Amino acid sequence: CLAHPDRPPSPVNVTVTQLKANSATVSWDVPEGDVVIGYAILQQRQDGQMQRFIREVNTTNRACVLWDLAEDADYIIQVQSIGLYGESQASKRVHFRTLKETDRLPSNSSNQGDITMEGLDKDRQLQTGEIIIIVAVLLMWAAVIALFCRQYDIIKDNDSNNNKEKTKPSSEHSTPERPSGGLLRSKKKSPSVNIIEVAPAWGCARSQLPSHACRAWPCPSR
Repeated sequence: CLAHPDRPPSPVNVTVTQLKANSATVSWDVPEGDVVIGYAILQQRQDGQMQRFIREVNTTNRACVLWDLAEDADYIIQVQSIGLYGESQASKRVHFRTLKETDRLPSNSSNQGDITMEGLDKDRQLQTGEIIIIVAVLLMWAAVIALFCRQYDIIKDNDSNNNKEKTKPSSEHSTPERPSGGLLRSKKKSPSVNIIEVAPAWGCARSQLPSHACRAWPCPSR
């Protein structure tokens, strides 16, 4: 059938970037001066096992992310522009092949425009940061508990020592000992009385009796 004159022309410069094992990004250009309100993408595996049709309107995007692709598989895509009066003819067929899980991305590839993948990477980074924060908080709590237990043991030991000092007998605080081991005790000296017998001149010369006894008895010396 003949194409409507008001339909937009086919997209140009259709390229596939951001190749991964299960995804890829397709982009294209639209000639200037044409009103385009959406796009349509025909995606199919080269072996014919799967075919997908993607259609989006009311958008000015010139790129689309293809998801749920098979690993290490060949694909063919075609892009159409959607205008006010219909769709354009399909672009040239573009062939690409997804990567293996073990393959790395090419050095010239970038993740710009891949919003969903960037969001996944950010979520992973957030999860890693949350785990690090949780581990740091747990370590801080463990250090605080260990410090508290140590201070509690010190206070407990001090209290026990104070109680032992209070319970010592009062004899330990009594009279100090001499260096030789004896106790210092105050001894009271008993008064000593010395009796001295004095014989007067007029008493008995040979007798040991006192003078008043000589008076009572005759003294042979007189």
